[in-house]
Amino acid sequence: MKVTALIMAGKRSGIHDPLAQRAGVSQKCVVPVGGIPMIEHVVKAVAACDRVGAIHIVAHDHDEIARLPSVAPLLASGRLQFRDGKFNIVDSVFSGAEGAIFPLLITTADNCLVTPEGYAEFIEKALAAEAGAAAALARKEQIHAVDPEGQKRFYEFKDGAFSNCNMFWMGSEEALKAAEIMRSGGQFVKFPKRIAQAFGVINLIRFYFGWGSKEKLFEQVSRRFGFKLVPIEMSNGEFAIDVDNERTFAVTERLLAKREAAAG
Repeated sequence: MKVTALIMAGKRSGIHDPLAQRAGVSQKCVVPVGGIPMIEHVVKAVAACDRVGAIHIVAHDHDEIARLPSVAPLLASGRLQFRDGKFNIVDSVFSGAEGAIFPLLITTADNCLVTPEGYAEFIEKALAAEAGAAAALARKEQIHAVDPEGQKRFYEFKDGAFSNCNMFWMGSEEALKAAEIMRSGGQFVKFPKRIAQAFGVINLIRFYFGWGSKEKLFEQVSRRFGFKLVPIEMSNGEFAIDVDNERTFAVTERLLAKREAAAG
């Protein structure tokens, strides 16, 4: 089964990203990371994944991205298309899903460390779980094993502490309701009212006190949404490190350099 990949590369309303300002570019997704625009890392990995068919880039400024060396040939071949970004993540997901064949793999343009094998792992686990919707998570221990500075905030569950990998799954159009979980980039740790609105007050209490496993929480949330929502634990802590600020920019460049050195 081939899935459609949505690469979220939009801007935040009224905000010029600090990394883009420093790099002298108009949008964060083209900031060079390891000498390559960050979205190129993602496009190359997604395109090389044998489980991915069509690719939709959801962005406000298409032209600058369309000229990139890894994007132009995919655009010319028809495998890649652009969709208009909106000024919140939920509406952007709906825009990206227009005309798409489900299931959908959703990733972000700053996921520079996810490999083709990483995307394949997530897709295969989501299919095996028969997930209506899914979110990729990595354990705190695995993230700190690759770099202690990789992540600072974690979701605490009975079975451990986890960070999200900015990889999401929607098995059908019905699962688009799960897009609400991704509002503000999925950073629910900072916004307890949003957890309550999306998950329900009882689940909020479980979340904050670490009562129950991540599977139990997702099971309760599944009942609230009316379809199967699955947490998918990834095998590599690197996948939870995205380029969000100067700290994670430096971490990502270190890890990319380490990969390049290991490859010889």
